[in-house]
Amino acid sequence: MNPSPSLEMTLRDRTAAGKSLVEPLLNYAHRDDVIVLGLPRGGVPVAYEIATALEVRLDVMLVRKLGAPSHEEYALGAIASGGIEIVNEQALRVNHIDQATLDAIVERETRELLRRETAYRAGRPPLNLKDQVVILVDDGLATGASMMAAVHAVRRQDPAHIVVAVPVAALESAEALRSEVTELVCPLTPEWLMSIGQWYLDFSQTSDNEVIDLLQRAWQRESAA
Repeated sequence: MNPSPSLEMTLRDRTAAGKSLVEPLLNYAHRDDVIVLGLPRGGVPVAYEIATALEVRLDVMLVRKLGAPSHEEYALGAIASGGIEIVNEQALRVNHIDQATLDAIVERETRELLRRETAYRAGRPPLNLKDQVVILVDDGLATGASMMAAVHAVRRQDPAHIVVAVPVAALESAEALRSEVTELVCPLTPEWLMSIGQWYLDFSQTSDNEVIDLLQRAWQRESAA
């Protein structure tokens, strides 16, 4: 299944994807209790457009997919800040992943998560999400494992509401998340989704420097407000 030209144009790039999600989220604009959290790296440019248009705070929710050794894009589960670990037991069985192999994957991805936390947040104090309306944003959901880990990490902090906003998600992943959050905003939910990139004209990799630049711009705007 290939996206039609009109759908491709909807997701020209991550900037356009973020702008396409603003209108469904207008109820959250200009509110002190709302914070948009982008999932690095690709979710941050999408989240930046949303936070800028709504004039609300922006930050990051650090998550790492646990990729299968033979196919890194295939998610065995995910980890998130705060010690959250979600594992797909069926995926482990299908890929013949034993505990030692899983532990090694978790250890490696935890190191990268901590590296990104240090690089992106630059010494900012830990997030306090209690009683906040948290909008979690990514550039798309395939298995949804990373976003599910993010939802669980946010829920630990007792927020008022959790909203997930993504431009495209596999139908099964969207339905699984819908029951876990207050609101799910997702314009495109194809029944079969081979990769997120097929729904974008430009899906080039987001760099660490791009993430840091967008966060710094958002934080400078908040400081000046």
